[in-house]
Amino acid sequence: MASTQKTTSAMKMISSAKMHKFTGQLQRLSPYRDMVQQTLSHLLLTDVEFSSPLIETREVKSVAIVVFGSDDGLCGAYNINIVKRLQDVLRNADKHYGKNTSITIFPVGRKVVKSVKKIFTNGVKIETTDYMNTRSDSDDLSRFTASLRERFLDGEFDRVDVLYMHFKSTSRQVLQLEQLLPVSYEALAHEADARQANSPCIFEPDANAIFNSVLPLFVRSMMQDVFTQSSASEQASRVMAMQTASDNAKELLESLNLEYNKLRQQSITTELLDILGGQVER
Repeated sequence: MASTQKTTSAMKMISSAKMHKFTGQLQRLSPYRDMVQQTLSHLLLTDVEFSSPLIETREVKSVAIVVFGSDDGLCGAYNINIVKRLQDVLRNADKHYGKNTSITIFPVGRKVVKSVKKIFTNGVKIETTDYMNTRSDSDDLSRFTASLRERFLDGEFDRVDVLYMHFKSTSRQVLQLEQLLPVSYEALAHEADARQANSPCIFEPDANAIFNSVLPLFVRSMMQDVFTQSSASEQASRVMAMQTASDNAKELLESLNLEYNKLRQQSITTELLDILGGQVER
């Protein structure tokens, strides 16, 4: 039991270190993401009418849902909650996307891939990508995002959503279902403020050309943020799972020690009574 406590404590420390690594990555991503957002906000404050295939909405007949989970276990109900939310989304697909909409699921993470293939056998297409997992680097993520973007532009998908766990703190992660494509004006102008409105800019060659150049970077930064949020949430869930396991092991050890001491006391008492009984008989 003591060895179990040591093991869970060691795993908790490793997961905690990994979690801090990913939260650090989120902080380092922030300046780049803010710069892209600020550029788009400046553009949106002009009187130019923008046009881009990445913001064009069309009748939704085919949807891609990218689901981020984990490759490894021992992270509590992390993957279970994600799959349950996916089930809820699919049950209400007519409400979310419209009737007679075909859905393709892109599970990322070995545990989620296994669960999705086991549960969703009829009516839903499941597509796995060999190079994408929870340990993929930025090049693989860029390649994956570019593939989804091209398939959206080609009309294979009319909408691309991402389902992931958003990191709030070590003890709190929130499931999020966000629209990646087409990009909405609301998402682009989310962080625009009055200070930007008072900052005049000159755009060369022109605002619309810059808009179409920066928009793919916005999609890429959004996917990177989602991927890192998911990774941080996975490690946070594992930290909490290991803490719970360690606490349970400690409680069980204390209970067993108490029971052992009771039995030992009973044994000593019995032996003393036998000794006293033998003396009385003599």
